[in-house]
Amino acid sequence: MAPEVLPKPQMRGLLAKRLRFHMVTAFVLSLGVAALYKFGVADKRKKAYADFYRNYDAMKDFEEMRKAGIFQSVK
Repeated sequence: MAPEVLPKPQMRGLLAKRLRFHMVTAFVLSLGVAALYKFGVADKRKKAYADFYRNYDAMKDFEEMRKAGIFQSVK
């Protein structure tokens, strides 16, 4: 039986090679998470605020709070 020859490990440029791989992976993942947040959270939140303020009457809300006695300076 002949002894098996192990391949030499790559030492030169190893950090640059692995760093390039991990930087690309991190960039792609961060873009994916940002897109998911934008479409999953931010757009829904914007729509909910727009729907709320479309029919919001500040004076009506103020009058209801005033009648409830929330404000001490306004009777």
